Amino acid sequence: MRQKELRIALVCYGGVSLAVYMHGVTKELWHLARASRDHIGDGAPAGGVRSVYRALLARIEEHHGLRLRVLPDILTGASAGGINAVFLAQAIHSGASLEPLTELWLETADVDRLLDPDARPWSRAAKLWAMPLVWWLLRRPGNAVSESVAPETRNEVRRKVSHLIRGRWFEPPFSGLGFSSLLYDGLAAMAAGPVEAPLLPPGHPIDLMVTATDFRGHLSMLRLNSPPVVEESEHRLPISFRTKVPATGGEPLAEPLELVFASRATASFPGAFPPMRVAEIDALAASHGREWTGRREFLERIMPVHVRLGHEEHASLVDGSVLINAPFAAAREALPSRPAQREVDRRFVYIDPTPDRFGPGDERHIRPVGFFSAIVGSISAIPREQPIRDNLEALEHQSRQAMKLQRIVTALRPQVEESVERLFGMTLFLDKPTPKRLAAWRNKAQNAAAERASYTFHPYAQAKVAGIVETLARTVLEAAPGLKLSEPEPIALRLRQELDARGLSSLIDPGGGASEGAIAFLRAHDLAFRIRRLRLIARRLSREWEADPDISDAALEAAREAIYRILALYFSREGVQGLGDDFAPIAENVMANPGEVLDALAHRRLLPEIDAQAEIMLAEALEAMPKELRRRVLLAYLGFPFYDVATLPLLQNEGLTEFDAVKVDRISPDDAKSIRAGGTSDTLRGTEFFNFGAFFSRAYRENDYLWGRLHGAERMIDLIASTVADFSDSEKAHFKRRAFLAILDEEEPRLKAGKTVVDGIRREIEGKPTDEAPRAGA
Repeated sequence: MRQKELRIALVCYGGVSLAVYMHGVTKELWHLARASRDHIGDGAPAGGVRSVYRALLARIEEHHGLRLRVLPDILTGASAGGINAVFLAQAIHSGASLEPLTELWLETADVDRLLDPDARPWSRAAKLWAMPLVWWLLRRPGNAVSESVAPETRNEVRRKVSHLIRGRWFEPPFSGLGFSSLLYDGLAAMAAGPVEAPLLPPGHPIDLMVTATDFRGHLSMLRLNSPPVVEESEHRLPISFRTKVPATGGEPLAEPLELVFASRATASFPGAFPPMRVAEIDALAASHGREWTGRREFLERIMPVHVRLGHEEHASLVDGSVLINAPFAAAREALPSRPAQREVDRRFVYIDPTPDRFGPGDERHIRPVGFFSAIVGSISAIPREQPIRDNLEALEHQSRQAMKLQRIVTALRPQVEESVERLFGMTLFLDKPTPKRLAAWRNKAQNAAAERASYTFHPYAQAKVAGIVETLARTVLEAAPGLKLSEPEPIALRLRQELDARGLSSLIDPGGGASEGAIAFLRAHDLAFRIRRLRLIARRLSREWEADPDISDAALEAAREAIYRILALYFSREGVQGLGDDFAPIAENVMANPGEVLDALAHRRLLPEIDAQAEIMLAEALEAMPKELRRRVLLAYLGFPFYDVATLPLLQNEGLTEFDAVKVDRISPDDAKSIRAGGTSDTLRGTEFFNFGAFFSRAYRENDYLWGRLHGAERMIDLIASTVADFSDSEKAHFKRRAFLAILDEEEPRLKAGKTVVDGIRREIEGKPTDEAPRAGA
């Protein structure tokens, strides 16, 4: 059975009250990940839409020969979308339920609940003198409510807007501490509820990143020609969490106060909430009698410049969407060095509730822009709605680089395999591949590749060492937050100076190939080379040799499992996790004693010993392979240095990594039209009143949440179906119909104001022609 991981990097846009719709979408991803975990682990059957997803995965396994695991392992968000990312990441990591967030959105995401007590009108007569202004704004011909709010909810919206206007002026109407308390209560409810196993395999990394905006900014250095260094104000403040998933459920992704900090900061909508300051989270901790034990370390990690200057208490953080509404770059930065247990299909999935802001024929295209519209649009609406073209073009460039790499390797293969066969002769395929022989063959092939590269070997060696130094510098920075550096470049420079002092300014031996010092350095620190070599074999096992009728599926799967087990040895040496708690003080002394850091890294990682263990495992796997497969694996393993010399300098230090083509999928009302074809304007209500509509009406929140689940289910099924080539439209329609009806059955008892909506959607689904159901076994 072919195995594959569908890895999802989720990007949640900022969208004001449309975050309620995005929660519905993320809830379907949560249900799908739970169904996938249960399917792989043969967990107990579950009802509702989760059972539909599990049936879909079972059908793909039975009829398409693919055992698929869905892993949402990178989650990013901005503004209220960031809140969805935080809570989903917590649910994935801990195995807790996402239901408390649903209640948070439906019950408390209302202007009457969010209002600061000091901003509430104390009586109907409060600010009686402001009533003419209220009337002018809310009831004059052509006013915002009449233009953008449905007739049946205009009175409710007018009442709540009136409360806002007649409350305090020139201060944010909503309570920052009250908002933080609601977020904390939501996380506490998750922790107190039922807990299942985590949704990712034990030890798999999960990345959570949300954006915030440092209102006053902090100074960062830029290097120029003249003057050499200048200081510029930096306002971007990403807040990130990275950890490995535990084997059992119940463990939080991070300290709950830190998750509240991230959620509150990213969603601090300017003008609606006061800027978030550290003192607010301190007050929250005090009010719940909770000690924030890792406070200092957390602040040093997310705002090192502020901490170094002693300004962290004064930092004012506002909405992340002010600068970065769609944090694709953060998700891309989390891609490198992620372990793989089997073939990976990497997807970037982003949620965009309003892809067409105006729609065809909308008269706003031709209407003159007014004075206040120009101001508000320039400072708020336009930045939030700026398309993600730059991000998608960067991903497309990455995919083109992957295709270029594949073409280069394919073109080189005949020459490389001929060189390997000529280097070793027929004894390579006749001799038993013992660990001792594998080590000797590997060394011989690497020396031959270096010698035959001639003058091109020097730039290759320099590229290797530069990449290693950059990786080591990032590791040291992660291990030593006490350095209070915002970037790893100063550490990389100091490490490079140490290498020069050790005589490694030149890496080439006068007789050709690498010098002894360079070889010793690479054996101790070149982890990436080992991983690239094994991933080349894994890629060929999964994508190139699978179609060969002379090699059985069982032999290929056994070989894949063996290669990924060996890869796991090297993955365990990445990052700081295996370096020990006592490595931090050594790392913090890197500027004074970089040699001690290099020696400590070499001693703690012990890559030559790992090589010996890996070759024992590879020799055992080779012995079990059929002859033709063994021949191909050996040619790839021993030929890898020839490929690497040719590709690494061309591909910006990426070389033969797992940077395969990344696919991008969007989830929006315009992409999910199986029930209703009208898109955003025909389904969502939160778009009214400048996208604040759902904060003024529970009926609107229920409507948008329900459509989020329905659209999310449709796109989840599309996503799963796209992993196989021959999944028919009728099969997809069948599973979508089952999922839609299951969601309506689940939500009907919960929705207090949406009974009519549920009944209407059910009639739409049941009124459509029934597609042919899949054959038995689905």
